[in-house]
Amino acid sequence: MIHLCEDIQRREREILAPYAVQSSETGKRKYPENPSLYRTPFQRDRDRIIHSAAFRRLEYKTQVFVNHEGDHYRTRLTHTLEVAQISRSIARALGLNEDLVEAIALSHDLGHPPFGHAGEDALDELMQGSGGFNHNRQSLRVVDELEHKYPEYVGLNLSWEIRESIAKHGKIGPGIDVDEEFKPDWCPNLEAQLADLADSLAYNSHDIDDGLRANFIGHKDLKQVQIWAEIEEEVRKEYNVKVSDRTFTARMVSRLIDRQVKDLLESTLARLEVNNIHSIGDVRKHGALLVGYSPEMEKLMGELMSFLSERLYQHYRTLKAGERAKRFIARIFEEYRREPKQLPPDHLQRAESEGVDRAICDYIAGMTDRYCQDEFKRLFHPFERM
Repeated sequence: MIHLCEDIQRREREILAPYAVQSSETGKRKYPENPSLYRTPFQRDRDRIIHSAAFRRLEYKTQVFVNHEGDHYRTRLTHTLEVAQISRSIARALGLNEDLVEAIALSHDLGHPPFGHAGEDALDELMQGSGGFNHNRQSLRVVDELEHKYPEYVGLNLSWEIRESIAKHGKIGPGIDVDEEFKPDWCPNLEAQLADLADSLAYNSHDIDDGLRANFIGHKDLKQVQIWAEIEEEVRKEYNVKVSDRTFTARMVSRLIDRQVKDLLESTLARLEVNNIHSIGDVRKHGALLVGYSPEMEKLMGELMSFLSERLYQHYRTLKAGERAKRFIARIFEEYRREPKQLPPDHLQRAESEGVDRAICDYIAGMTDRYCQDEFKRLFHPFERM
């Protein structure tokens, strides 16, 4: 038996919480389309995101460690998949729309440039006076304008709720600086709030794993962090394993995620009850985010984030790689600016309507780490064999 879209949406009305987003009530797409026979709008959006070129390129974009440094480190793609998995698990427990939260999670980093936040900082500096650069805005630009897969329109023509979540990713409360199209005075829906928090939950936990693997941080260093010390005591009592054992680190990271998720579930449900949230309208009108940790967990996670910032993200080798990446991007940008005709034809055409700097920025932001490195060689070492 085929489960038609209307059957799936009927089940949503039966099982989703009253404050969840129903796929049958989704906002309009930019370009009208006939509905799918067997997929809800959010399932359709998820598939479009996964099949996009921008999503595939995430495989070779930096999370913390540049792709060529090892096959076991997270990339921007594996991070995105981890965010989607964590988001779906929490959404299911809260009675939220799993398909929507998955699509939001899968799209949240589509606009990230090569070399992680170093690449973002470099492009933002280069684009001062031309609108700047922010990877959230770029993600929206990717799904609205830069992907070309359909003859009828540019972009992926995603549902309004997903585009809104991209525009408001990382932004809190009403009155935020977004286009009027996305209702600045509306709080993001709970699915968007959840995907946003799952993003930080995932990278806080998994960056520890990568940092330990790279020997940028050690277990003795992490004992300074209260939540890690508490979990280590639990894990040692339960498993009695050595610090050097990879399964020890895996259990620690898993337990760290589990503790955050449990706190998030309990705290979010308490906020929903205390604030009398019974509909998506109540969520929209609420003056603050509803998905979040308890004050105690907020304090613990703040300590962990400070540790990671100081010991991992500001590690001299991390900074050295980041500064090298900035030099790569700056030189490539300036060379294209000197002679824009070196840009591929589609980006050169875009330069005529949106300006040379924005076209260059779009091109570089879409590059993977290795493509950016190869492009540097093509531009400045033209006689080196590739």
